[in-house]
Amino acid sequence: MVQDVLFVKADELAHEVYRITRNFPKEELFGITSQLRRAALSVILNITEGFARCGDAEFQRFLKIAYGSLKETKYILNFCLQEKLITEEDYQKVGELSEEVGKILWGRMHSETKNKQ
Repeated sequence: MVQDVLFVKADELAHEVYRITRNFPKEELFGITSQLRRAALSVILNITEGFARCGDAEFQRFLKIAYGSLKETKYILNFCLQEKLITEEDYQKVGELSEEVGKILWGRMHSETKNKQ
């Protein structure tokens, strides 16, 4: 079974976020750790839920929500870098992955919109 590249990359992003947050300070468990994990999971979960809905308008709505969650994830990652919670290497790796997800997601949102016109 071939999986959609958007799903695969967004799933990879969520797993990478979980990996890098494992070493966050324990006092951040209910703060930045939780927020970053929820934002990253929201990307893949909204893509999945949107795909499961029967209707292009619903799918578009969930893609837009996923895109907003991706932007939230990217901001929090930058914040974590500035606070020295993640290394430059981890930031680059997950940053490149989030850029890739963003490009695919943006393209998918706009190609779906064009198909409606």
